[in-house]
Amino acid sequence: MLSLVLFIIILGTIVLIHELGHFLFAKLFGVYVYEYSIGMGKKIFSKRPKNSETEYNIRIFPIGGFVRLAGEEGEDGDNEVPLDRKLYKKGFWQRFLIFFMGPGFNMVLALITLFVSCLIFGGSLTTLQMAEIPEDYPAYAAGLREGDTILAVEGEKVSTWTQARLKISTVEAWAEISFKIKHQDGTIETIEVTPKEEENEDCDADDEECEPVYVYGVGSKVIEKSGFVGSLEYAFTETKNIVLSMGTTLKYLFTGNLGVNDLSGPVGIYEVVDEQAQYGIDSLLYLLAYLSINVGIMNLIPFPAFDGGHILFLLIEKVRGKPVSSNVEATITGIGFICLILLMIYVTCHDVINLFT
Repeated sequence: MLSLVLFIIILGTIVLIHELGHFLFAKLFGVYVYEYSIGMGKKIFSKRPKNSETEYNIRIFPIGGFVRLAGEEGEDGDNEVPLDRKLYKKGFWQRFLIFFMGPGFNMVLALITLFVSCLIFGGSLTTLQMAEIPEDYPAYAAGLREGDTILAVEGEKVSTWTQARLKISTVEAWAEISFKIKHQDGTIETIEVTPKEEENEDCDADDEECEPVYVYGVGSKVIEKSGFVGSLEYAFTETKNIVLSMGTTLKYLFTGNLGVNDLSGPVGIYEVVDEQAQYGIDSLLYLLAYLSINVGIMNLIPFPAFDGGHILFLLIEKVRGKPVSSNVEATITGIGFICLILLMIYVTCHDVINLFT
């Protein structure tokens, strides 16, 4: 039950802040806001303050949310709202900021969360510099030493440890991997590391189908951060690292290195929340920041129904000198939304199946 409550709080906070970005900038630029809703589906709470144009709602499913703006889809036939308060009558940069600041506020939420977490609990930054490497592991035999820095994996430049791990995960478990290394003396070398086979400690001794694990012996150094200045550095560095890693994940999804089955939906996220709750508040705060960045980046993808889709139509309008037909935009957005729902259903079903396998 506690995990469910935490799941709702985490997702609800991310959605609340995301929609708050849209809402505040719409208000700032004088756009008429009909509704500010957290969640989807039937209303379970509704409030319209006295003399307020906006209705504030909480809906039954704690996934997603929206801010409904006047003129969001062009001419809407609402003659009660002045034309100058409709979204499509606003300038390019005003509309751009209204769409962009949803994801933007997700980034701000992540920065603040990581800063507060580090200030209270301390924080650990994982680097690309090697920690101590046991002499009986392949990495040591290939020439890797403590203090060396990984520059690239399989010819692909990496900027974070997570990017390096993602690249390693796309290679067959038993395969040789090339690492471009910068030694402590400044020399750069590319080395090949072939993993060694070890027993899988997570398997029962009598499990004949249990596959072995393959290890390289590569481990990264961790820098501990604390205090006000250290927490600021941690927040900005970790946010940058998560953004870069998210970019790599999206690239792998589009190139086929990762598949749809590697995605997680609400059920998968709930499992992660349930797991992280066992490690304490600091782990949950990190998860909140991590998911908030993911939501922000995903929404900037130029796909219909995402904020990035709206921004794409804005850019097309800027190039053409006139807006895309509202009917065309609405149709494309509707198709995109249907595709998004179908993808969510598939991912959710896959997550549920994984629970029982």
